[in-house]
Amino acid sequence: MMEFWGAIYDHLYVYIGAYMFLVLALTLFTGLPVAIALGGVSVLSAGLAIYLEFLDTAVFFQVIQRIWGGDGASGAVQNPILVAIPCFVFMGTMLEKSRVAEDLLHILQVMLRRVPGALALSVTVMGTIMAATTGIIGASVVMMTLLALPAMLARGYHPALATGTIAASATLGILIPPSIMLVLMANLLAVSVGNLFMGAIFPGLVLSGLYFAYLMVTCAIKPELAPPLPKDSIRLEPTQIKNVMRFLGITIGVIVVGYLGETSGISDDINWGVLGFLTIFLSSMILGRIEGDTLLGGILKGFVPPIFLIVMVLGSIFAGWATPTEAAGVGAFGSLVLAWFNRTLTHDVLRSVIHRTALTTAMIFFIFVGATAFSTIFRNVYGDDLIIEFIEFLELGPWALLFMLMFAIFLMGFFFDFLEITLIILPVFAPVIRALAPAFAGHLGIDAPTNEAQTQYLEAQVIYWFAILVATNLQTSFLTPPFGFALFYMKGVAPSSVKMQEIYKGIIPFVILQLIGLAVVVEWPQLALWLPDKVFGN
Repeated sequence: MMEFWGAIYDHLYVYIGAYMFLVLALTLFTGLPVAIALGGVSVLSAGLAIYLEFLDTAVFFQVIQRIWGGDGASGAVQNPILVAIPCFVFMGTMLEKSRVAEDLLHILQVMLRRVPGALALSVTVMGTIMAATTGIIGASVVMMTLLALPAMLARGYHPALATGTIAASATLGILIPPSIMLVLMANLLAVSVGNLFMGAIFPGLVLSGLYFAYLMVTCAIKPELAPPLPKDSIRLEPTQIKNVMRFLGITIGVIVVGYLGETSGISDDINWGVLGFLTIFLSSMILGRIEGDTLLGGILKGFVPPIFLIVMVLGSIFAGWATPTEAAGVGAFGSLVLAWFNRTLTHDVLRSVIHRTALTTAMIFFIFVGATAFSTIFRNVYGDDLIIEFIEFLELGPWALLFMLMFAIFLMGFFFDFLEITLIILPVFAPVIRALAPAFAGHLGIDAPTNEAQTQYLEAQVIYWFAILVATNLQTSFLTPPFGFALFYMKGVAPSSVKMQEIYKGIIPFVILQLIGLAVVVEWPQLALWLPDKVFGN
C-alpha cells in the first residue's frame, strides 16, 4: 500500500501542472465564469501542492505580490500600461453613442454606390476605421449590426453575406490598434505597447483588404447576392465648391505657416503640427455643420471625426509625444468632444457609458487577476518545465512547433474567448518561442547573433512576430462556432428573420480569409516588423 501511495505521490509531483490544465478545461466547459475557474483551480492546486509538501505556504504571498505588488515588488495591477484599458473601453463605448458610425456608413454608401456590393464594402471600410478607434468587440458588433444589417436586408442582400460581412468587419478591432488585447499582450510579454500597436497595423490592413477583395469579386460574379444601390445622381453645388476651397485654403495656410515657423526657429514642428491638426479638425467640423446633410457635409462629419481620433491616439504614440496610457486618456477625452459636436453628449448617455466601462473593465481585470494566479502557481509546480519536456519528447523542429501552436490556438478559439487564450497560453509558450529565436533569424532577415545585444534584439523581434501571429489567429475565435461571441452578439440584436444557420454559413469564407491572412504574416514577417523598426529603430 505504501508503494502505491508513493507512486501516486511521485506521479502528482511530476504531472500536477498537466492536471491543472485538464481541470481548468473541464471547469470552463461547465459554464463557470472564467475568472472564478482560473482562481479556483489555482487555489485548489496550490492547496494540494502545499498538503503534499510540494510547495510552501509562502506561495500564496508570491501570488499576491505578482498581482498587487508589495515589499518593493511591482505587481501586475500596478503596471501603468493597464490604465489604458478603461480609457480605451470608455472611448469605444462613447463612440458607439456619438453617431459617428452612422454618419460614416451613410457617406461611404454614397461614395461607393457605383461599385458592386457597395453596402457590403462600406461596412468593411467602416469596420476598419472604427477598429482604429475602439477595441471593444461586443460594442462594435452590436453597433454595426443595428446600423447595417436592416439596411442590407432591406436592399435585398443575402442574409449569409450580410451577417458574415458585419461580423468579420466588426471584429477587426481586436487586431487593429488601439486594441485591448495588444495592451494585455504587451504586459504579459513585457514588451513595448507602441511596437505592438505599430506591428499590428499592416496585418490588420491585410485582413481588411482580403475582405474587400473577396466582397468585390463575389458581388461582381453573383450580383443577386448584393443588389446595387439606387442610382440617384449626387453632385456638389457651387456653394459647396466655395466652401471646399475655403477649407483647403485654411489647411494649406496652416501647413505653410507651420513650415515657416519651424524653419525660422520660431517653434518646433510638433507644436505647429498639433496646432495645424486642431485647426483643420475644427474647421472641418464647423464646415460640416454648415453643410448639414449634403454630400460635402456628410464627408466632413463622417470622415473627419474618426480620422481625428485615430491620429490623435495612435499618432501621439508613434510620434513619441505620449505613452499609450496618456494617449488612451486623450482618446477618451476626444470621444467626449466628438459626442459633444454631434450633440449626443447627455447625462443619460454619459451615465450609460461610465456604467458599461466599469462593468467591462471589472470583467477584464477579474480575469487578469485569475490568470496571473494560475500562471504563478503553474510555474511554481514546474508546469512550464513539463511543457518543454513534452515538446522535446515530440522532437518537433521550430517550424513544426510554431505551426502546432498556431493550430492549437485556432482550435481553442472554437471553445474559449480571446482573453482566456491570451492570458493562459502566452505566458506559458512565449519562453519556448524565445528560446527558439535563432532558428527563425534567417526567415526574419536577421543575421545570426554574435553578441548579447544582437541576441536580445533577435529574441525581441521573434516575440513581436509571435505576438502578432497570435493576435491574427485570435481573430477567428470571435467567429468560429459553437462559442463565437461575435455571432451571439449579432444574433441578440439581429431581426428575427435571420437564422443562426445563416450566420454560421456567412462567416465561413471570412474565417478562411483570416487563415490566409495568418499565412501571409507567417510568410512575410516584415509586415509586422518593418514599421516598428522604421519608426523606432533597432
